[in-house]
Amino acid sequence: MTQTSFDSIKNVLSEFFLHKKIPRVHKIDLEENFLASLNDEIKRRRTFAIISHPDAGKTTLTEKFLLYGGAINLAGTVKGRKATKHAVSDWMEIEKERGISVTSSVLQFNYEGYCINILDTPGHQDFSEDTYRTLMAADSAVMVIDGSKGVEAQTIKLFKVCVMRHIPIFTFVNKMDREARDPFELMSEIEEVLGIHTCPINWPIGCGKSFKGVYDRQTKKITTFTAAMGGQKEVATETFDVEGTDVDSVIGSDFHAQLRDDIELLDGASDEFDQELVSAGKLSPVFFGSALTNFGVETFLEHFLNMTTSPLPRKTTTGVIDPFREDFSAFVFKIQANMNKAHRDRIAFMRICSGKFEAGMEVNHVQGGKKIRLTQPQQLMAESRKIIDEAYAGDIIGVFDPGIFSIGDTLCTSNEKFQFEGIPTFAPEHFARVRQIDTMKRKQFLKGVNQIAQEGAIQIFQEFNTGMEEIIVGVVGVLQFEVLTYRLKNEYNVDVRLEQLPFEYIRWVENPEEVDVAKIQGTSDMKRICDLKGNPLLLFINSWSVGMVEERNPNLKLSEFGKN
Repeated sequence: MTQTSFDSIKNVLSEFFLHKKIPRVHKIDLEENFLASLNDEIKRRRTFAIISHPDAGKTTLTEKFLLYGGAINLAGTVKGRKATKHAVSDWMEIEKERGISVTSSVLQFNYEGYCINILDTPGHQDFSEDTYRTLMAADSAVMVIDGSKGVEAQTIKLFKVCVMRHIPIFTFVNKMDREARDPFELMSEIEEVLGIHTCPINWPIGCGKSFKGVYDRQTKKITTFTAAMGGQKEVATETFDVEGTDVDSVIGSDFHAQLRDDIELLDGASDEFDQELVSAGKLSPVFFGSALTNFGVETFLEHFLNMTTSPLPRKTTTGVIDPFREDFSAFVFKIQANMNKAHRDRIAFMRICSGKFEAGMEVNHVQGGKKIRLTQPQQLMAESRKIIDEAYAGDIIGVFDPGIFSIGDTLCTSNEKFQFEGIPTFAPEHFARVRQIDTMKRKQFLKGVNQIAQEGAIQIFQEFNTGMEEIIVGVVGVLQFEVLTYRLKNEYNVDVRLEQLPFEYIRWVENPEEVDVAKIQGTSDMKRICDLKGNPLLLFINSWSVGMVEERNPNLKLSEFGKN
């Protein structure tokens, strides 16, 4: 039955009831039960992304969630000696070497009846485009902030994308086991810099070596922690009533007096918790803890699950898709090549937006205009995979891509032919001409560059009206050039030479059918190029030239970003 679509099941049931003369009321009951189980499965889904500035502890926090969910036995950290375990979510060789995340990974685990999908995103700004796309697949975001540094540059960028999407944002102030800034100071910085109201759900007692635990404002209880195996195992916790007689002996009378003052100030001055404002992305609940030592992680996870909702509806070209509708629908937000070096495979990551997915089901590939069968469906734990039979709205799954998918593609069982909102393509800021050193490896070179481009890590362009003789690569951050060179060498056995170009600005020509691109009156520093789909674009060295070209060509419409 798992291999059959919902509609087929309904038809089989109808035939069965017709021939057996079973009262219709029983038929309705069975259909209702089937729908009820579908609804229950979707309701228990939670899908969120973790965002932060590099080194704020995002990947470490992800590891601890997996630890509490029973998905791993020992939590690895990103940095450390060679002998230590790498983080599960960092699976590429280059990630293990550098101790940074360069590609988003998807992790799923169960915790207290919930099915949780975590999207761990690269913190490094050079890979922010991958993060922007990943945020399109999430229903909420967890923002990790370093307690000693506060709000940093990359956090601001990513936060803006969350605000643009109006998704709930939860803040976890990390590294309280080290010397940290005053929590009130941190709260006001979040409010001033990010422009969002905050509501502390718990409050730290001390920091650094004097970090005693956290106070829960809802239950009015203090939780203390005892680390186990340096944070690799769940911590032992003890709970005390804030007004209990034994509190002084546990946290010390000075800390107890300080906590009383803080509580009084919080109750009088901070925003009250309002679930509606949280859901609208206007109020961020704040939690304090240490991901490295596990202090406060489980508390955060439990509160977070209570405050978030099941999968949200999604906008399409024809209206809004309800996640609880029977028809399956999904969109591709990421493509990853060569996750398995032995097979040179490509996996398309998709977010299921409605209904139920079943292995081997036939769907409409809307952009491709044909029906396809989704094969080898997988649940991902970074590089390890598990073949699955079914998945539900809210889940992130990987399917085998024979080279037909692009980022932003819509898949559905319905014949409505709707498309989900396009995923923005952000303008690259660095450009280079790429040539392979060994001319005999042209085929491998083109294959490698194309496949890496389809993942969205780089954008590739060609000279206007010349074909693929000259390849120009555009990236958001220069570190992506290094990753490109590394992957071409290690995955495709191709050595390349990069020649950096002076261009910093790119514009998409929005109305190529109305203007002759070859006859655009340009400036001396303007260069005509086109993308792989043949769409014309213009490159410029400075912003003055952009304005000048628009002035000289009044019919020309230019855009700062394209849509997949």
